[in-house]
Amino acid sequence: MLLAVDVGNTQTVAGLMDDGRVVNHWRVATVRHRTADELAGLLYGFLRLEDWNPREVVTEVAIASVVPRLTSQWQLMCEKHLHLNAFVIGPGTRTGMRILMKNPTEVGADRIVNAVAAFDAYGGPCVVVDFGTATTFDVISADGDYLGGVIAPGIEVSMEALTTRAAKLVKIDVVEPPAVIGKSTVEGLQSGMVYGFAGQVEGIVHAITGELGETPRVVATGGLAELIARHTEIIETTDPFLTLRGIEMILRRQDVRHG
Repeated sequence: MLLAVDVGNTQTVAGLMDDGRVVNHWRVATVRHRTADELAGLLYGFLRLEDWNPREVVTEVAIASVVPRLTSQWQLMCEKHLHLNAFVIGPGTRTGMRILMKNPTEVGADRIVNAVAAFDAYGGPCVVVDFGTATTFDVISADGDYLGGVIAPGIEVSMEALTTRAAKLVKIDVVEPPAVIGKSTVEGLQSGMVYGFAGQVEGIVHAITGELGETPRVVATGGLAELIARHTEIIETTDPFLTLRGIEMILRRQDVRHG
């Protein structure tokens, strides 16, 4: 099976893929100084929990990463511990999608992967909202071209900045608030995060729609997508495995198979 790895700035998601189907997946904190051997220990541990032999189960690996140091460590881990050459999505990778940016190489691999998977599954025009370290909005045209997007501070980054700057505010978990009107500081923070970011999504998508001249389908992904989607009607679909499926799609579109 394919091991698809999405290395983000805050979290890394690895999934075992079987012809577009996510057989199992794991989410861990992204730690920039992790070595190839440490990554192998994590991966082997997850697979052993299912009584899987890593070298028998994993037959190929594809990686989308926004952390260059960890990209090289994942590649080394695959060579050393799985005896495989990992395919890395990056500039020059055949995606099947035109990138209509001033500098196409500056677009993160995760954003292109999401765009490819979203257009394949939902058609266009489409907007992918990814709730990660940053909240990103990626716009795909009706013809399947990547038009560009919007980058805003992510939910957890915003919360960390607020509680760091305000002496009397404490760090909280971003969870469902009991009501819009908070009855405590914690509830007020939770409400501000959830309803504030739901409103941000609505405002940005409304502006994108006006510029496009047509109404796009809005697909959300990322760890907090379900939470925010419950508080806005603008998000039509939440797709937690969008990135993993996109990684597999792009791998299959290459002229030469890797691994």
